[in-house]
Order: sequence, then C-alpha cells, then structure tokens
Amino acid sequence: MSYYFFYSLFWLISLLPLRVLYWVSDAVYPIVYYVVRYRRKVVWQNLKESFPDKSEQELRKIERKFYHVFCDYFVEDIKAFSMSKEQMMKRMTFSGIDWVREEFKNGTQLLFFYLGHFGNWEWIASLQYWVPEIYCSQIYHKLYNKTSNRILLKVREKYGGECINMKDTYRRLWQLKRSGEKVICGFISDQQPKWEAIHHFTPFLNHETAVFIGSEHIAKRLGANIMYGRITRPRRGYYHCDLVKMVDDLQAVPDYEATDLYMRLLEQDIIQNPHLWLWTHKRWSRTKEEWLRRKEMKNEE
Repeated sequence: MSYYFFYSLFWLISLLPLRVLYWVSDAVYPIVYYVVRYRRKVVWQNLKESFPDKSEQELRKIERKFYHVFCDYFVEDIKAFSMSKEQMMKRMTFSGIDWVREEFKNGTQLLFFYLGHFGNWEWIASLQYWVPEIYCSQIYHKLYNKTSNRILLKVREKYGGECINMKDTYRRLWQLKRSGEKVICGFISDQQPKWEAIHHFTPFLNHETAVFIGSEHIAKRLGANIMYGRITRPRRGYYHCDLVKMVDDLQAVPDYEATDLYMRLLEQDIIQNPHLWLWTHKRWSRTKEEWLRRKEMKNEE
C-alpha cells in the first residue's frame, strides 16, 4: 500500500510545471543548508581536502551552489514521474550518438557506459529514447527500503531500459550477449567500495582513492568496450551528455588503466563544475594506509 500511496503522491506533485517546482527548490534550499544543515560537515571536509588551494570564501561559494543544485535534483527527479518523452528529450540531450551506432555496426555487442554522481544522473536513463534500436540497461544497488526500491525501478525503467541488480551484473549481461542483443549498460562507479571489494587505489581529487574495478573486469571478460558520459548543465532544467569513447580496444589496455582513465575524466568535470558532483557521501573514509594494514594482518594470519 505504501508504494501506491507514495508513487501517486509524487506523480501528482510532478504534474506541476517545472518552474513551480524550482520555486519549491528555492524555498527549501535555505532550510536544508542553514537550518537542517544536511551533511554540512561531510561536504565541507570533502571540499577542503579536495581543493586545498582554494580560499574559504571560494569553498563556501561552491558549497552553497552545490546545495542549491542538490535541491534542484530532488524536484527534477520528481518531475520525471510524469515527464513526457518529448519533454525529456528536450531537457536531457546527448551527443556522440553517431559513433556509438558506428561502434555497433563494426561488431561491438556490449558497450559499457561509465558515469558518476554528476549532473542529473537519473535523467541519463532516457538515453534509450535516443537509441531505440539498442538495448539500454543500467546497474543499480538494491535499496533496503522495499517501497523506495520499487519506486526507483519504476521511474528508471519508464524510458524503456532495464535496471540490473548489481549482484546479477555478469550473469544478466552474459545472457544478453548470448541472445545476440546489442547492449549499452550504464555503471555509476564513483561510490566507495567495501573493504573486501578494494583491489586498487588511484589519485582523485587530492586523495588516494579506493575504486571499483568490477565494471572493467566484467567488460574484459565479456569483450565489451567502454565510453564515458561527459555531463554539462547549460542552464537550469537542461542537461547535456557527450558520449566519449575511452579506448579503441579494451583488451589491449593493462589492468586498472581504464578505471584510472574514468576517474581522471570525472575529476576533470568536477574541477570544471564542482557544484554538480554529489559531495554528501563519505567518499574517502577508507584510506590506502588502513587497507594496506588490513592486508598485512590478513597475510600474517
């Protein structure tokens, strides 16, 4: 029952014009930033450590812009509940489609799409509208709350693509390849892995950063190639994603190099527009020093 209630509520709110929803965002922003102070300590620590050369005034400006955009993301995601195909294709545009189609014509069957929590990553699922002849999918981490998880799947799959549970990634992509489908699969790979899943660190935003290597590993096993989504926000309510080919032949690239390249591309985008990245998560709580210490203790057992 809770699913139907909340989904219906969000759908009704989404019928409001986006300009009205942005008024709501403008009103909520000072409450989130000044009153609730949602994860302000985490955001400030992340910004200070990532940009040590910036003054406090510069960092505060980035912080405030981030929280304003953060509130915008929330109302934009609500708007997606009822947004038509025409509206979405007007507000979320893509370039690089031609080379993607050429890639598949030249024999590629699987193309992995690297993303970060940058710009409105939820609207990226509308890529299916732009390439209807290609089977689009995205990896997601199942939410603990069943109602939230069901709503998330409903909204993300409204564009026609498939959400693949993270734990089923290899099996499902292997099935799709075996069936002969031409597949684009999106991976949001800028989260922090658990201790047991850490195998590699890379320089990123002034930190030695633990990274997921699973998408690179699976891509090599399945013979996929990889691309990166370079997202910009030309103006409020509009996003553009440029699909960038990362390597010509992933099989020829040494292990971890593709992952390092993804992190460098994302870092460049964050440095260019820092307010568009999701600063509220504890990205660097697992340090390389602690990881090495744990490895050494495990080897001594």
